[in-house]
This record gives sequence, C-alpha cells and structure tokens, in this order.
Amino acid sequence: MKLVKGLIVAGVAAALLSGCGNNKDKANEAASAAPSASAAAETADAQSSASIVNQADAFTKAVSAEGNWIVAILNDLTVDTDVVVAGEFHDKGKAENAIYRKLALYAQDADHKITASYTLTAPKVTVQSENFKVQGGTIKGDVYVEAKGFTLDKTATIDGNLYFKSDDLKTSAVLEGKVTGETAVK
Repeated sequence: MKLVKGLIVAGVAAALLSGCGNNKDKANEAASAAPSASAAAETADAQSSASIVNQADAFTKAVSAEGNWIVAILNDLTVDTDVVVAGEFHDKGKAENAIYRKLALYAQDADHKITASYTLTAPKVTVQSENFKVQGGTIKGDVYVEAKGFTLDKTATIDGNLYFKSDDLKTSAVLEGKVTGETAVK
C-alpha cells in the first residue's frame, strides 16, 4: 500500500512540475522512473530547479534566499512562524531568463489543469522577491508585499489582508485572484 501511495504522489509531483518547464518528456520519464515521492522530488529538482515540500521547516527554507525559483506544496501546510519569501530568482532557474518566482499551491494533470488546491496557513507572509506569483490554492494569513511585480493568479486566494509597502508596489501588482480582507498600502 505504501508503494502504491508513493507512486501516486510521485505521479502527481511529476505532473505538477511538467507544467513548470517546456520538456514534458523529461517530466514523464521522471514519473515513470520514480519509485517514491522523495525520489520524484529529487528527480524534479535536478531537472527543473523546483522544490516540493510538505513540512513547515522545508517550506520556510525553500522560499528563503537559499531556496528555489518555484516552490510547490502537495497538501495543506501550516507554518507557525512568519514566512519571508526572499532572494532573486529567474524563471526555470536559468540566469538568462527573466526574474521570476512562483508558489504553486496546487496539483495539476498532464494538460496543466488544476486537479487539487491546497492551503498554506501562516500568521504573516512577507514577499521580498521580485515578480513573485501565487498560483492555485489559498494563503490563509496576511500578505505583505515589499517587492515589485507581485501576482495573485486568478486561481489563487488570500484569506486575509494584502498590504503593499508603497503605491508603486501596488501599481506593479497583478491581482486577478481573490482577497477576502482589505487590500491597502501600509
């Protein structure tokens, strides 16, 4: 039973990460070759510089300046301390690509359709990484934006308040998702 569950998690992880790159064949190879969820995460990290996490400490490290350009969770996650998203990262982890960072709070199928959404619960999330995108799922807690180019995708929700450090940062943001609390400069 553990092996079957591990293979299912590995398949979901590979499907999620296949949407983060242009090479579906490598993601499919990772899914078929991975015997467990941890092996799938290691394979995905090697191919796409992504980080799949399911524990608070690993999540906090993954979104730090020492983390990865994309961080994905594959279940609901609660972090009891404030979260700081920091560092400069580039799309797909390649220096020649645009500055970009993503938090994936969902799983998807091979056609990039969201199949499950997850909730990240934290007292406060501070965004210091430029061009940070939250996609799918929900952040439960207040979000403070201190970097330009913040994006709340139409598939994402902030169950709390969204605060920007300045009007310029608010103007540079793309807010297509839902915010249940106030959105203000603070």
